Amino acid sequence: MTTVSAARRDDVVGALRRGTVPHSGLDLFAVGLDRFTHALDRELGSVSGGGAEFKAVRGEYGSGKTFFVRWLGERAKRANFAVTEIQISETETPLHRLETVYRRLTERLTTATQPPSALREIVDNWVYALEEDVLATGEVAEDDEEALDAAVLELLERRLSEVAAANPGFAAALRGYHRAQSEGEQAIAEALIAWLGGQPNVASAAKRYAGIKGDLDHFGALAALKGLLVLLRDCGHPGLLVVLDELETLQRARTDTREKGLNALRQLLDEIANRQFPGLYLVITGTPAFFDGPQGVQRLAPLAQRLHTDFLPDPAHDNLYASQIRLTGFDLAKLHELGVAVRELYADGADAPQRVRDRVDDGYLLAFAEAVAGELGGRVGIAPRLFLRKLVDVMDRVDQNPDFDPRAHYHLTVGGHELTEVERGSHVQRAASADEVELDL
Repeated sequence: MTTVSAARRDDVVGALRRGTVPHSGLDLFAVGLDRFTHALDRELGSVSGGGAEFKAVRGEYGSGKTFFVRWLGERAKRANFAVTEIQISETETPLHRLETVYRRLTERLTTATQPPSALREIVDNWVYALEEDVLATGEVAEDDEEALDAAVLELLERRLSEVAAANPGFAAALRGYHRAQSEGEQAIAEALIAWLGGQPNVASAAKRYAGIKGDLDHFGALAALKGLLVLLRDCGHPGLLVVLDELETLQRARTDTREKGLNALRQLLDEIANRQFPGLYLVITGTPAFFDGPQGVQRLAPLAQRLHTDFLPDPAHDNLYASQIRLTGFDLAKLHELGVAVRELYADGADAPQRVRDRVDDGYLLAFAEAVAGELGGRVGIAPRLFLRKLVDVMDRVDQNPDFDPRAHYHLTVGGHELTEVERGSHVQRAASADEVELDL
C-alpha cells in the first residue's frame, strides 16, 4: 500500500475542496487511465532516447482532459522530465505568437524538485554540469578559476553550436550570464535569465553586456526551445513535456488569428517529425469539435491530414499510438470508483477515519454520485468536479461533527453560481414552489 504524506494529501484534498484539479498527487485517485500507461510510457522512453513525440488528447468538456495531462505530467516528472502546461487563449497566449508561447513555457516550467519557474535553476545546474565535465577531464585545476572559466566557455560553445547557428543570441546570453555570475553582476545575470525566458523589455545595458540585440521573436523562440532542450539534457533531464491546453478556444478566435494559430501548430508538428526538437514531447488537448468541426483543424488541410485518426465504435479498440487519443469521460461505475478512492485518501488523514468510512460508505457514495449526476441532467461525464467538491464537503462535516449523519442531515443543493459554464448548461432548474412552474396552456 502506498504511503501518502500529510502535505501531499492536504494539497490534493484542498484542491478538490475548491473544485479545481490538483497539480500533483493525481495518481492517488486516477480512475480509468491504466489502459494508457503502456503507450505513454513507451513514448516517454522514446523521447528520453533523443526522439520527439506528439499526442493530441480529445474529449468533450468535463471528460477529464486537464486531469489527464497533469497525470501524464506526474509520470513524466518521475522519469525526470521537465514539464510545462500552457493555457492557449486569444488574448493572453495566442498560439500563433510562438514567442509568447515560449515565454509562458518558461514561466511555468517545473521539474520533480523545482516549482515554476525552474529556468534559473536549470541554467545554474547546466553551468555546474559543464564545470564538472571540464574538471573530469583532468586538464584544468579546480583552483585555477581563469582557466576553468575559459574551458567552460569553450565547452558551452561546442554544446550550443547547432543552436547558435540558428539563434546566436541564445548562446551569447548564456555566455553573458556565466560571465556576470563570475564578476558578481547579479542584476545583469537576472536580466539575462529573463531574456533567455523570452521576457520582453529586458534592460538594454544587460543586452549590451552579453552582445545581444532585441527580444526573442517568433523564429528566435523556436531556436530558444532547441537551446532549452540542450540545457535540460546536459543537466540530467532527458526530455521536456509541453502541454498546450484548451486549443478549442481557437474556434472562437478571429479568422486571421485562427488561421495563424493552426498554421503555427502545423509548423510545430513538422519540426517534430523532422526531429528538430530531440527531447520534446508535445501534447495538445481539444474537444471533438475542434478536431472534426469546420472552425478547427479541418480548416487547414495539411494539419488535418497529420492529425487524422480512425476511431472505431468501441473505444476499447482505440489505437493508443495514433496521433489522437480520446477520453470517454465517466459513467456511474467510474464515478463511484473515484469516490471510493477519494474517501480512502481523505479518511487516512481524518481525525475520525472510521466514522468517515462508516457514514460515507460505498452505498452512500453510489447514491451520492447518482444525485449529483441528476442535478446535471444525468450527464455523468461532466459530474466529477462537482461530485468531488460536494463529497469533500460531506466528509468534512462527518469528520468535524460526531452526530452528523449525511443520510439524515445532508441535502444536496446545487446553485448556478458554483457551476462552470458547461455544468450550468446542464443544470436542472428546480422550482421553489408550485407558483414558479410555468404551464404552456
